[in-house]
Amino acid sequence: MMATMATNRQYGEKCAIATALDYVGERWALLVVRELLLGPKRFTDLQDGLPGAGPKVLAQRLRGLESAGIVRRRTLPPPASSQVYELTDWGARLDAALVALGHWGAAAPEPSTGHVGADSAMLRLRSLFTPQPERPWTATYEVRLGRYRFTTRVAGGQLVEMIRGEPHDRPDTIVDTDPETLADVLGVEGALTKAVEDGRLTITGDEQAGQRLFEAARIHTPA
Repeated sequence: MMATMATNRQYGEKCAIATALDYVGERWALLVVRELLLGPKRFTDLQDGLPGAGPKVLAQRLRGLESAGIVRRRTLPPPASSQVYELTDWGARLDAALVALGHWGAAAPEPSTGHVGADSAMLRLRSLFTPQPERPWTATYEVRLGRYRFTTRVAGGQLVEMIRGEPHDRPDTIVDTDPETLADVLGVEGALTKAVEDGRLTITGDEQAGQRLFEAARIHTPA
């Protein structure tokens, strides 16, 4: 069965970019996808990540994305038994496009300000991460952003995994901070040192591996 377009107004162009926007061009739609890239979320968790959307608009976007085959609902097994939203296989294919869009937006002449959610901060880290095959290292990180936990793995200087929840049994390095601080220190020279000195960010375990993770997050400005 053909999926229903997620937007109310279509471009009417025989163009793959226009078709993509027919599905995810509605306001907040791509940010809902962003919130689900690192794993499923309950409606309340989506609200936490997108406070500006409002519950009514968020519910509308979820219905549209669900009918379009981009998002699906699932009930977790007991004892949780709560309903979560997650990306379908087709929806998950937006991953590379969103990370590339984030990389492009990081170099904007006038960076945006405002709310920074936990998933948004982590995806900023992934967008800015520059592989370092010339200085390869391998490490597992647990990043703690308030009540959210993320596992990030680097192997051979490449970022190979980033997921929400399911903390690693024995991470090499634990980074503990808040989403806004994490977003602010990424790609900014000297910002990590100041955040550590101010007590807004802590690195425990393999501190050298922690430093290398932040050093690999670079903002590339146009020549």
